[in-house]
Amino acid sequence: MRLKVYKVRENAKLPVRAHSTDAGMDLFFCPENNQPKNIYSGKTELFPTGLKISVPPNHMLEIKNKSGVAYKKQLVVGACVVDNGYNGEVFVNLHNIGTDVQVLKPGQKIAQAVLVPIVTPEIEQINEDDIYGTETERGAGGFGSTGLY
Repeated sequence: MRLKVYKVRENAKLPVRAHSTDAGMDLFFCPENNQPKNIYSGKTELFPTGLKISVPPNHMLEIKNKSGVAYKKQLVVGACVVDNGYNGEVFVNLHNIGTDVQVLKPGQKIAQAVLVPIVTPEIEQINEDDIYGTETERGAGGFGSTGLY
């Protein structure tokens, strides 16, 4: 399978796997003005990649944290799913959970993208609360219902 990628800006970097066995492909910050961008503590910003990525049918591109960026800069990825039908530039939604202002420079790694197969089932509404057909062992327990140990 090939992933088609178009550079919106000349200085954009193609996604890169650091190792051939990596699931994720590194994405890089590529602003239009080629200037660094600040992200203040507690704030969320969109960072352009300078890329359009053609996501194959029955797949999505999930944008995820880079461990080093999350750990060292306290920058975590917000909701970032690129659907098959999206044809615009890919942006990364980053949130600064730390206490310091972080400065991202053009060309810097900001996140990673993982190509994920998906299933798109038809939705069927049922009129009785018999969703599983029989009672399950777990039941409706959730949010710590299995205990701490």
